[in-house]
Formats: sequence, C-alpha cells, structure tokens
Amino acid sequence: MSEAEQTLQAPSPRDMPIYERLKTEIKHRIDTGEWPAHHRVPSENELAQTLNVSRMTANRALRELAMEGVIVRVQGRGSFVAQKKRSAPFLGVRNIADEIAERGSTHRSQVILAQTEVCGHELAEAMKIAVGMPAFHSVILHHEDDVPIQLEDRFVNPAVAPDYLDQNFQEMTPNAYLTRIAPISHTEQFVEAVPPQPWECKHLAISRSEACLLIRRRTWSADQIVTSVRLLYPGSRYRLENSS
Repeated sequence: MSEAEQTLQAPSPRDMPIYERLKTEIKHRIDTGEWPAHHRVPSENELAQTLNVSRMTANRALRELAMEGVIVRVQGRGSFVAQKKRSAPFLGVRNIADEIAERGSTHRSQVILAQTEVCGHELAEAMKIAVGMPAFHSVILHHEDDVPIQLEDRFVNPAVAPDYLDQNFQEMTPNAYLTRIAPISHTEQFVEAVPPQPWECKHLAISRSEACLLIRRRTWSADQIVTSVRLLYPGSRYRLENSS
C-alpha cells in the first residue's frame, strides 16, 4: 500500500456520498495536525488514482473544501492546507507587510508595473489634477508565505511624492513610503465584491469564478490627494473585519 493510500484510507461513514467521505477524511488529517497549514494536498488525479474514485468526485471535494476555506487552490501549483483565514481591517489604513508580520508570516512583494502615465479625464478627476498631467502608476502583488493575497493597483500624485518610482518596493511597501512622506489627513474608501479580470486571475493564481473583495481607497495629506488605489483580495483567502 502506498503512502498516499495509507494517508487517506481512514474509515468513513458508508452512507455518506463519496465526495463527502473524501472531504471528511481531508478535514480529519488537517484537524489532527497531520497536514499542517501550507501542506500540499494530493491533486485530483492523485486522489482519483489512489482512492479509485472519479476525477469529478475528487474535483468536487477539493472545490467545496476551497469554498469552505479549508484549503487554498493555487492555479498551476496545486491545493494547500489553508491558514486560518487572513483578516484585513476595513477601517484605517494599515501596511500589509505589518499585518503579515503580526501573524508570524513572511511578506514578499512583486513589482508588476511601475511607470509614469498621462492623466485622462477619469484619472484626472479621481486624482484632482489637470487632464494631461503625469501620474505615477504601480501594480504590486503581495504574498503571504508565497501565497498571493493582495493585488495593489495604485496611482500616485507626483506633486506629493516626486520620488515615488525611485523606491525599492520589494523592501518597503508603497503604503509605508507614502505615509512616511505625506501623513494621512483624510481617507475615503469603499468595499465591494467583484469578479476578477483575466489579468488579475493570472497574478493571483485564481480561477475566473473566484469571488474577490475590492477596496477602492483615496487618501489625502492636507488638502492634496496623495493616492488612489484598488486593493483586490481573493475571497477564499481573506476577509475584512471591523472591531471596536
């Protein structure tokens, strides 16, 4: 008997559907600590071959476990035991690197885009600067223990942060840099559930069907808008909370 067979052949109630028995067994391995957070869960093909079930059954079990937040499915890499669902405070403006460190995890950022763009009407209105004027644009993917958890799509006012694009955002987050040089005096933010765009799915390693949490935020320092940012979180990996 293979190691995978020994791992997954604990008894399950025979009156349960096969996919439920498979879910129960995976949860048991997680609850007992045999499979800790970030442990790789056998793939659909491995479960199907090892347990003599259909790929459809294995897919349903893994899909439902992901929806329940028990595992995290990362496209191209596989399924992994989820940490306790990460939380982001809705009120206030926190540095994501600090949040991750407080959970005892490791933050890593990947700069996808960093460039100067010319403001069209929509961006100029959002930033309260003239049409045709420049704005800095950055897109950064934030990871927690190598799992992508936030896609940050940010525009910055060059009049407030002229050296923005010269920063090393693998060492310091945009949030940390901007709040240091331009202390926040006022914040406006909205949260909504949205479907991800194809390019966002690629970077977050999620499927097109994954529901995401989106925070749209603008911050001011004195009477100037410093930044307008979209923060996108995979719904299966994150939640927003407000405690008092």
